[in-house]
Amino acid sequence: MKIAILKETALLERRVAITPEVVKKFVNLGAVVAIELGAGLGSALPDASYAEAGAVITDRTSVLVDADVVLTVRGPEPSSLAGLSRNAWLVGILDPLGNHDRIAGYAAAGLEALAMDFMPRITRAQSMDVLSSQSNLSGYKAVLDAAHEFGRAFPMMMTAAGTITAARVFIMGVGVAGLQAIATARRLGAQVSATDVRSAVKEQIESLGAKPIFVEQVAGIEGEGAGGYASEMSAEYQAAQAALVSSHIAKQDIVITTALIPGKPAPRLITDAQIAAMRPGSVIVDLAIEQGGNVEGSVAGEVVERYGVILVAHRNLPSRLAADASALYARNLFNFLSAFWNKDTGRPALPANDEITRAIRLTHEGKIVNERLLPKSADA
Repeated sequence: MKIAILKETALLERRVAITPEVVKKFVNLGAVVAIELGAGLGSALPDASYAEAGAVITDRTSVLVDADVVLTVRGPEPSSLAGLSRNAWLVGILDPLGNHDRIAGYAAAGLEALAMDFMPRITRAQSMDVLSSQSNLSGYKAVLDAAHEFGRAFPMMMTAAGTITAARVFIMGVGVAGLQAIATARRLGAQVSATDVRSAVKEQIESLGAKPIFVEQVAGIEGEGAGGYASEMSAEYQAAQAALVSSHIAKQDIVITTALIPGKPAPRLITDAQIAAMRPGSVIVDLAIEQGGNVEGSVAGEVVERYGVILVAHRNLPSRLAADASALYARNLFNFLSAFWNKDTGRPALPANDEITRAIRLTHEGKIVNERLLPKSADA
């Protein structure tokens, strides 16, 4: 059983799919681990650290030869996997809804593509949830990026020369990233408020010491989509939310937006007019920029100024904390593969009728098989 790890080639990607800690775990299961030269350098993991853990370090071509499983962070181009055997597994964050042509290429190559970003949010899969582990770091880093750009202190400070008031931070979207952003901003001493389209998260916001800001008196709109994700809102709710946010956002020093809807462009949360109403020197961090952004005027990969307000839209925030992001991601992958490990055969096996298998398997025996990627029937 050979597990291959490639050096990531995506723009700004510094993470790696395995760490020396996890190499040892796979070796203890009886697997051979082969890693492309320099794969861990972006995460401060030199080749020597992998060799000490028991991995084979070699060139890309040799890594792929006879590999049974390829672990990756971002989905590689099918053409870059030349030499990989048919029926080999490709496991990673494959962005299936945004890369259909690439998934079709995996199918044509006979690969078993397994999307960790389709992992169901069920109890037994929590330790395999790569979106949660990476979003947690994104929420933390977003607050640090905001603090870096903000020209003032976060906590209230009482000095002989006078009192500095606490920064006001508003979190829009209270998923994993949003909750970590709340916790981090609170630890830095900010006065924090937060909102979400899912009314069920009010208690979570309050438990972290933040003030919930929610639309009231709009009956029957909870915003809870499949698997715990947010869903699209009605026009009535959107109008009510826009009015509420406009009055609240004008008083804020920092706003962090995290709203995403799987498979669709990020919803627009902050308009140009709302930005203009904010005080000069305020900061907005747009965590949804890679799906189009929540903020009008934010520019992917750049920090820009509009009406004196700083708009921060860094790409790939987990990669900006590459060492920790890689460590968590590698553990997610090990937890997944080891949960299905067959000790008799010395390799993992996915039962066809398993809930996790059905959720993450994209391609099988030369075909795209995931129902989220298949054309909807006319009567669906």
